[in-house]
Formats: sequence, C-alpha cells, structure tokens
Amino acid sequence: MIHYDVVESKVINYLEFAVKFADGTSGRVKILPTHLHGVFAALSDPKFFEQIRVSDGFVSWPGGVDLAPDAMYSEINQKGEWVLS
Repeated sequence: MIHYDVVESKVINYLEFAVKFADGTSGRVKILPTHLHGVFAALSDPKFFEQIRVSDGFVSWPGGVDLAPDAMYSEINQKGEWVLS
C-alpha cells in the first residue's frame, strides 16, 4: 500500500520546497506565479509562504491552504518534481 502522507517539507526558494513522504519518496514542488489565485493567492506573500508546515500528512499553510498529497506523490514519483502552473 502506498502512503501519500508527507512527513517533511522544507523551503528551498520562494515558491519552491522539498518534500519527503512516509515511504521515503522525496522530491521538489514548484508553484508558478500563474497558480497564485483563489485560495493560493495568499502564497504570493513570501513571508506567508515561509510558514509552510506538515499537518496530518499534508503540506499546508495557515488559514486552510494545503496541497493534495496524492497528486504531489504521483508527479514526484514519476518526474522527481511537481510543478503547479
């Protein structure tokens, strides 16, 4: 069984971070500025972006902003990174 739970996240650069999953899979996530709308608009503030954390297996930020770990895992497992555009 695949465990999509994220166990670690670390900011690399603004809008880019590294993740590690419960099964040891790891990679990078890049969020392009074109993705910064709706609930993700808050990430346009670099100080807010730096508040990244892992909560219940999700990469998240204050205010309920989070990313789906299953989609992230699939892309990272195939390509080593997930780019949100």
